[in-house]
Amino acid sequence: MSKLTSKTSIQWLFKMAWRDGKASISRLLLFMASIILGIAAVVSIQLFSENLKGNIKNQSKSLMGADFIIDSKQLPSKKVLAIIDSLGADASEVNFVSMAAFPKNEGTKLVKVRAIKGAFPFYGSLDTEPVNAAATYQKLGGALVDATLLLQYNLNPGDSIKLGKLTFPIIGALKSIPGSSAISSSVAPTVLIPFRFMDKTGLLQIGSRKEYQYFFIAPTMDLELLDSELDPILDDENADLDTHTDTSARLGKGFDNVTRFLNLSAFIALLLGCIGIASSVHIYIKEKLKNVAVLKCLGATRKQTFIIYLVQIIGIGLIGGILGSAIGIGLQYAFPYILKGFLPFDVQVSISATPLIMGVTLGILMSVLFALLPLLGTWYVSPLEVLRGTDDNLVKPRKARFFTFAAILIFIFLFSSWLLKDALNGFVFTVGILITFSIMAGVSSLFMKAIKKYFPTNWGFTKRQSLLNLYRPNNQTMVLILSIGLGTFLISTLYFTKDILLAKTSMENSTKDPNIILMDVQADQEEAVVNTILPKGLDVIDNIPIVTMRMHRIKDKLVNDIRKDSTSTMNRWILNHEFRTTYRSELIASEEIVAGNWEPQIEEGEPILISIADNIARDARLEIGDAVVFNIQGVLMETTVGSIRKVNWANMQLNFSIVFPTGVLEKAPKFNVLTTYVPNDASSADLQRDLVKKFPNISILDLRQIFTIVENVLDKISWVINFMAFFSIFTGIIVLIGSVRNSKYQRIKESVLLRTLGAKSKQILQITALEYVYLGVLGSLVGILLSLISSQLLATLLFKEPFRPSAVPFLVFLPGITLLVLLIGLSNIRSVLKSPPLEVLRKEI
Repeated sequence: MSKLTSKTSIQWLFKMAWRDGKASISRLLLFMASIILGIAAVVSIQLFSENLKGNIKNQSKSLMGADFIIDSKQLPSKKVLAIIDSLGADASEVNFVSMAAFPKNEGTKLVKVRAIKGAFPFYGSLDTEPVNAAATYQKLGGALVDATLLLQYNLNPGDSIKLGKLTFPIIGALKSIPGSSAISSSVAPTVLIPFRFMDKTGLLQIGSRKEYQYFFIAPTMDLELLDSELDPILDDENADLDTHTDTSARLGKGFDNVTRFLNLSAFIALLLGCIGIASSVHIYIKEKLKNVAVLKCLGATRKQTFIIYLVQIIGIGLIGGILGSAIGIGLQYAFPYILKGFLPFDVQVSISATPLIMGVTLGILMSVLFALLPLLGTWYVSPLEVLRGTDDNLVKPRKARFFTFAAILIFIFLFSSWLLKDALNGFVFTVGILITFSIMAGVSSLFMKAIKKYFPTNWGFTKRQSLLNLYRPNNQTMVLILSIGLGTFLISTLYFTKDILLAKTSMENSTKDPNIILMDVQADQEEAVVNTILPKGLDVIDNIPIVTMRMHRIKDKLVNDIRKDSTSTMNRWILNHEFRTTYRSELIASEEIVAGNWEPQIEEGEPILISIADNIARDARLEIGDAVVFNIQGVLMETTVGSIRKVNWANMQLNFSIVFPTGVLEKAPKFNVLTTYVPNDASSADLQRDLVKKFPNISILDLRQIFTIVENVLDKISWVINFMAFFSIFTGIIVLIGSVRNSKYQRIKESVLLRTLGAKSKQILQITALEYVYLGVLGSLVGILLSLISSQLLATLLFKEPFRPSAVPFLVFLPGITLLVLLIGLSNIRSVLKSPPLEVLRKEI
């Protein structure tokens, strides 16, 4: 009998929850929308991240084309060659960038030449047209040319391509090859040729940037053990070992950085949804206290009344989680298309259960957690006190409220740490939200106290009444200012953050800056190259000498001894790097002295004071006055660090880690880099055609093409950032609508009372309008001001970029949100203005 009674009781609770919820469906829809949007953002991004990581892991060998690679920026030493021979290299290549010419139409293009020996790749494939070209180009002695490049220059298999001194027949179009991406192929399209023709091209000269690679098949080898044993040895010989697992991990880490902002935006959208839940349920439950009192008077226990509304909240969270997850599935299909330019492979979309389970669980958890504080009111409410129409004497369950609030903070911390992949960032984010919440609550409280203390008694009726409404019983002023203020704070912070990120990806391109760079100009070619440029009406903007050297001694230690010192903390790339340095008498726009003094010129016999970039100073543990000895192609030169520079490497111009003053390196073996500015495509094509004919070893970088490519990539980044920012802002607007909309029922009671006492519709309209304007202006203004502080901290501590506040939040968000709050508030009392008071009470209350 007790089981039957228990079962009947449970059925009654669910029926009551359904009946009450169905009657209040319009109040709960916007509450549900907050959940749906937040869950959709999180699920879509988490699904995409899983798909991306899974694709990288599954295709790691195909991305590299081998199990591991040994590579070197110079011809490998005897020790490196001995290691390569002992492991048995299955294929090899030398790759470099060079100019290619097309005799058919006299076109020219900077390409990446990969001279391959052996049957590379071993995993994945060369995708060519015709298909058999991948297997025949080595035997036929021809070239495989990037398919897009062939289309651009109207070329077909059977035409020819000239590389240096040799002309190769084009055997086929190369659609894809392991180790290249859409971006790199756009800057320098790939051309494959047989390795045996490399020397005959005459393209590798002094200073040429080249890379030797040796490919290995070792499916059963312990690659981690191999890497730990060989990598230190290879590092000392200026070589490196890369495994397919290292490559996939590095690639995955790079795309983790791309998704970090997306995760942050998704979390802000979710947090906005939580604010919407808390504010909506707070107002909703306050309006339901009378119903709770009636149920208790009829014999319902406090546990039963609590469960009725808890069931409603769980049901809404469940439905919101399911709908949000469904939308998230649809959204995540867009990310592979948006990020296609970043990826060296196509992401195959698959749906895993984990993010979906997480979405539904998160929907229920965030609904219950953020609704728990207002729900506690149904537990502790006294029927008599509520029936009297006030909740001023309600018991405030301090211990329960404390634990609930602590659980909310723990949830925010854990979830933000998980999404942002950093516990410290999660803690800072949580503390920031707590401080912001406290400030908003303090401002709301002070505002109401100030109105009460300094009430303007000489104002007219409508103005006085609008202020009185802000601190009357059940006014909901605190809740509305908190929801409006926190929503505006998060929206504005996201907008300012978007501006910071987009500023980091901005690109300066002035017509005064060079847009053609000629690289690897040998000393005996310099005068002839200049004489080719000037007759065309073009100026030589820069003529930069470049001298290659290595560090021989750092302070009082030989570099070779530092290599052998296992306790040394110096970054090893410094010890093995071949530096390309220059000499000049002045700084350039992308440089700034941060320590020491710039030395423009050195007289014979004086100490040689050099300038180093701040990253060199950090990695080599160098300070002003420290000694460095360089090996310049066999000649040792003693120098002293005279200044340290901060270099903006993002500027598209030639920057150097080490700069010598004039009067030191003029007689050293060197090559030059020349720059000029061409006004249009015709001038660029004419210049490149003549230079390639006369000087086939020179590489010509057309920055106009790179500007276009980079701008396309930045457009995609901007699209992603703007999309997620808009998504979160849209969520915030939904939250604001829900919060203000759900406050209508208390306002209706007040307006009906005024109408009954003789107030005119115009007066009620003015009172309501002024009240919502006060709320909108105060909440949004405080939110924007707080977002300025948080954005400055983000710019300084996280992005390390200057923060230039946009006027948009003040000019658009402040009046826009105030207007939105006003319109929703006025829509709340339409029924009061159009219908008799009794009819309104019967319909709305």
